[in-house]
Amino acid sequence: MSRNLKSFVLADSKKCIGCRVCEVACAVAHLDTEIKTVGNMNFSLNPRLYLVKTPEITMPVQCRHCEDAPCLKSCPVSAIKEQSNRIVIDEAGCIGCKSCIMACPFGAIELIVSRQERIGDEEDRLRDEPEVVASKCDLCGGAPACVKACPREALQYVDVVKERTQRCIAAANKMSGFHNQFMVREG
Repeated sequence: MSRNLKSFVLADSKKCIGCRVCEVACAVAHLDTEIKTVGNMNFSLNPRLYLVKTPEITMPVQCRHCEDAPCLKSCPVSAIKEQSNRIVIDEAGCIGCKSCIMACPFGAIELIVSRQERIGDEEDRLRDEPEVVASKCDLCGGAPACVKACPREALQYVDVVKERTQRCIAAANKMSGFHNQFMVREG
């Protein structure tokens, strides 16, 4: 099995209460400024996960950091990259073409107003319309804020390699016990 498997956040819809604390924690984790109170905010929060709330299900949807990431393959300017075993978007390189949004099977990518200073000619910088770029979960660099913040522990950070190793050890322990029982019966 490849050691290049990517980690991701897994949501349990049975535990999720739809409180949106995960969205707020995510958005705050990606701010360039410190927030002391909501009253002093003069900007919008842009979470990188999105709560789905229907009569049938309530849970956040976020990037699964696919091994064979369709979003990465669809980006015409290579603004989506594999980095530190995660799939990340280079907002400065994104042109807002929406190819990744169409390619993502989970609907985990959204366009947001960019806070990045773009390099371009004077005409580009003087446009009235804001620049939009693709945005998605980046696992907060390996310690997802949403997982820590969830009051119901509905979100779990899954390290696939570590999870597989633990399952193999558990299976080996069970098989060892079975083998010992079998040997006693045979002997």
